[in-house]
Amino acid sequence: MPTYAYKCDSCEHDFELFQSITAEPVKKCPECKKAKVRRLIGTGAGIIFKGSGFYETDYRSASYKKAAEKDSKKPDTKSSDKKDSTSESKKTKATPTPKADNKK
Repeated sequence: MPTYAYKCDSCEHDFELFQSITAEPVKKCPECKKAKVRRLIGTGAGIIFKGSGFYETDYRSASYKKAAEKDSKKPDTKSSDKKDSTSESKKTKATPTPKADNKK
């Protein structure tokens, strides 16, 4: 059951009540007894999951899971497309033949 905040427009008394969602809003101020009370709009509360086993990725959509699966199966094309130019140039260079000694 939620807690609702109220304020009296007559005496400006602020108070909170723990009420059922289906309960009617309070009309009468508990301090001045005038029917000038209004329910305030609150920010609400966040959902808190307690305990182990709750993960951010537990409730992903099916389309998200399929896209993630495709991404993980793709080969790394960036590293395989690049060729090492230094290793190829070493392979294609001809080794010079040693010069003969022409001493007479």
